[in-house]
Amino acid sequence: MSTLSRTASPLFDAEAFATHTLSSPKHLAAVLDHTLLKPDATRAQVLQLCSEAAEHRFACAMVNPYWVSLAASALAGTGIPVGVVVGFPLGATLSSSKRDETVRVIKHGAHDVDMVLNIGLLKSGQPSDYEAVQQDIRGVVELAHASGAIVKVILETCLLTFEEKLRASELALNAGADFLKTSTGFANGGATRDDITILRGIAGNRAGVKASGGIRSLTDATTMLNAGASRIGASASVKILAELAGQLHTPAQSGGY
Repeated sequence: MSTLSRTASPLFDAEAFATHTLSSPKHLAAVLDHTLLKPDATRAQVLQLCSEAAEHRFACAMVNPYWVSLAASALAGTGIPVGVVVGFPLGATLSSSKRDETVRVIKHGAHDVDMVLNIGLLKSGQPSDYEAVQQDIRGVVELAHASGAIVKVILETCLLTFEEKLRASELALNAGADFLKTSTGFANGGATRDDITILRGIAGNRAGVKASGGIRSLTDATTMLNAGASRIGASASVKILAELAGQLHTPAQSGGY
């Protein structure tokens, strides 16, 4: 692949999506991946995450691979899927390892698979490297889709140039990704409005766009939704919902003299 694809994508109506999503805590919860990926996360914390995910009807409960079985058991019968990260957080594991990890976490009950692309390989910049990056993603996507799971590809946008963001997005989409995702939260930056705008501009309606990394408030979430995000990863999901509920239920200030 020597040139970037410039094929126009069908438009995604970010304004309409954001307006609908922010119209109620229920609608906002449905696009929030409730996330706990800290290396020191305990069993009790994972169970608390799952309890909150079920209570608020979040899009998924996102955990590290070791905790997938526990989360799947805790969420059984709730209809809330388990999300998991693969090749996390560097993306530099063997493609065979990513595929093996994908098979195993799905077997243990995962539905949303958030994989990190091979960042260094992408940045190496040769046509053969781009093809290898795409195949790395495709290997995970094919296994996930065969089992009814979905894949969000983490680009780690803070480490990429503008052209690399475009390139990575097209490679992920060509490989069948269901979502483009900004960040792991473990690099030197998280989601930005500009990056969401870029990813949505490439994705159009072909795929979702997930904003993750540093989203800690309703203001942050609103910014990402207005820029084109259709999914948000956050550990502060409960707080964000509470902020929206308070905002919607605050009586309008009456006029005075």
